Amino acid sequence: MTYELLPKSQSHIHDEYPQQSATSLPELPPLEFLGEAIFAAGSFWQLDSAFCRSNGEVRTATGYFGGNLKKPTYREVVQGWTGHTEAVRVTYDKRETSYKALCRVFWASHDPTEKEYLEFGIRTHHKSAIFYSNEEEKKQAQQSKVEQQMKLDRRIVTKITHLSSSDSEFYLAESCHQKYDLQKDHMRLCESLSLRSAQQFADSYLACKLNGIISGAKKISIADDLKDFLRTYQLSQETKLVLETMILDLRVEHALQLTNIQEIPKDKKF
Repeated sequence: MTYELLPKSQSHIHDEYPQQSATSLPELPPLEFLGEAIFAAGSFWQLDSAFCRSNGEVRTATGYFGGNLKKPTYREVVQGWTGHTEAVRVTYDKRETSYKALCRVFWASHDPTEKEYLEFGIRTHHKSAIFYSNEEEKKQAQQSKVEQQMKLDRRIVTKITHLSSSDSEFYLAESCHQKYDLQKDHMRLCESLSLRSAQQFADSYLACKLNGIISGAKKISIADDLKDFLRTYQLSQETKLVLETMILDLRVEHALQLTNIQEIPKDKKF
């Protein structure tokens, strides 16, 4: 009996992001369709994950912005004397999302009424800020701020600032601060994707999407999203094995949680 090999699947989600090998960087859209924005919203870990969960973001990077010291370290920034704040730089496809949509993600990612941000440079290095690069972005940022303020009963303290007025470069944060949720418990997955340096994490479209998936709230939803990710991209055998193991572990954990809930006596009171 002879067997005939089936053709390899050519399926992928976006035509502009064809299947890639695990060690190559996904192809970016043409430059005319790319936009870049910088936001600050307290800790850059949470803001980075929020942007990674959104549609249209191609790359994200955590870093330090707004200060007067070249190439600051996390320790120096935290001490508060460099003038930098934790920030996230987002590269996005303007065909898939808009600057105002990025602003909505920004508002939803943190509490913009937190008074601590008013003490930036005194007691904290955290800031709530939108850094715009042109008048249209300024208009959209201001409109989004008005819309958000109407939903709240406390005054928003977020600053809307022109990029040039900050007189600063965006300095990439150390590797351990890039794609924090992805790295936290999944170093084997990162290694299978050849992600080691801060620049590699910041440049990787796959890392951006995985960080967004893994930072999700519900484990069963994470498992489903990882399964879709497996079907979408051409990955190395090592990466496939790591993801398949993660999916199995998440499903088992979810099943055990359901079993424990069902075993709780009906008259049990908490």
